[in-house]
Order: sequence, then structure tokens, then C-alpha cells
Amino acid sequence: MTADRGSSLRISVVGLTGSGKSTCASLMEEYARDTGLTHARIKLAKPLYDLQEQVYRRAGAVLGEGAQDQVLMEALADAMRRVRPDSLAADFTARLADTDARLVVNDDLRDPHVDAPALRGQGFRVLRVTCDEELRRKRLAGRGDLSHAEGSTRQIDLITPDAVIDNSRGLDAYRSAVRTLLGSWL
Repeated sequence: MTADRGSSLRISVVGLTGSGKSTCASLMEEYARDTGLTHARIKLAKPLYDLQEQVYRRAGAVLGEGAQDQVLMEALADAMRRVRPDSLAADFTARLADTDARLVVNDDLRDPHVDAPALRGQGFRVLRVTCDEELRRKRLAGRGDLSHAEGSTRQIDLITPDAVIDNSRGLDAYRSAVRTLLGSWL
């Protein structure tokens, strides 16, 4: 069943790697559960995660649960966009059509040229997550990713946010800011 844009809240969370986008999406899901809203997290980069897993399996290498090889993921995204610029957005839109959740969250939007307009066209609001740079780097060091790359976020400032939340003051403050924002948007 396709969700009616007027009856759902669709949010895409953007920010640099390690800023707290996934944590934000989890806090939104927590809010939805607490308030009785149906919710879904739909990742734009799902095809990239699937391909990353296949590459590691074919290479006979171990890819830990939740680990990212960001250099590989960027190369896969570049290849998919070379073959068909809207491939990730089209895949996302097809998966979006399968949900009737009241709150839909995407936490991995990075491309301002094709993907961001496509999500806006599907009724998504954009939430930018920021945090102190030293804290962000500390979080990245503790994640256990196989490689780090910043190329996919080099144009993230071209995505105009509807709201900005700073994630530098701890989880309780972050949770409060997310809940306040969701309350104002619902």
C-alpha cells in the first residue's frame, strides 16, 4: 500500500559521517513507538550495502555486522550513478511505495543533485545533524569501519535543510531535540 504524503511524515536525515544520523533515526523510531505511530526506516543506500556484502563474500573476506567499507561504498555509488544517474533514487522510490508507515525516515541522503530532489518530490523534509568536529572524529574512530571516506559528503551543504539539530551535548539533549522537532512537524 502506498503512503499518502498528506498522512505521513517523511524525514531524510543528512550530515557528515559520525555526526549521529543513524542515532537520530533510532530516536525517531523510539518516538514513534512511544506515541503509537507506525514507522519505517528506508535506506537510500540499501543497494550499496547489498553490493558491498556481495563484493566481500566474492573476495572471501569478512565483513563484520554493520561495518562499512566507505571507500568501496563510494566507488559502488559512483558506478551505479555512471550507469544510471537516478538508480539509487529509483530503487528507493520503489521500496517507499511498499510502506504505509506514518513516520518514514531515511538516514543516508548525500547526493544533492539527483537523490535530494527525488526525495523532496516524495514529500521528504530534510533534517541536518551537526556536531563538534573533534567529537565526530572520535565517534568515527570507535565505529570499526573498514575504511573512511569523505567524498560522498563533500557537497552535502548543497542540500538545504528544513531544520538543524546539533548532536554535541549528549544523548539526552539529542533525544529531547529530536522529540521537540517531531512534535512540531506532526
